[in-house]
Amino acid sequence: MSHQRKLCYFVAVSIDGFIAGPDGGDPSSWWPITDDYIDFIRTEYPETLPGPAREALGVTGRGHHFDTVVEGRGSFAIGLAAGLPDAYPHLRHLVVSASLDSVPGSAVEIVRDDPVQRIRELKGEPGKDIWLVGGGTLASSLRAEIDELIIKLGPITLGAGVPLWGVESDFDKEIWTTTEVRAFPGGMTLLRYARSGDGV
Repeated sequence: MSHQRKLCYFVAVSIDGFIAGPDGGDPSSWWPITDDYIDFIRTEYPETLPGPAREALGVTGRGHHFDTVVEGRGSFAIGLAAGLPDAYPHLRHLVVSASLDSVPGSAVEIVRDDPVQRIRELKGEPGKDIWLVGGGTLASSLRAEIDELIIKLGPITLGAGVPLWGVESDFDKEIWTTTEVRAFPGGMTLLRYARSGDGV
């Protein structure tokens, strides 16, 4: 039986529901990097590490969960600002942007049109699951296509910033089924939710 690829929103979130500060910058500026967190990512989700971090940690495997990464223009810009035209060269990398042209020196695919249609096409192809990095605006536009939420809940509050579904998301109640809750000594709680179907 063939595996139906899932779109998984794997993301770091503060207790008060933010995935980034008000400037939308890199979450590593506020996320508590502990030894147990690094070990968790390296052993369970190594494919979500950017290329330089993989190199620094000696990670060479292709990973367990994802072979494709999708992100919005704002998230992609964080990598560009760090001098990385493709932060995930070990994954098939798509960036959703109506304004971005091709990216010299990388194999990044630019999705200029309907991201929902592109995600549906990807789900129909063979392979591992699809990792949605963010940001919130893209996640909001893809809400109906997200099959799993994998929340890295940090022991921190931000007070303001970019929420999980972005700042312009519509009210839309959705029911999710909790599939995993795991607390780590450094303070992170891993929360996994599968889509339950229509809201009640």
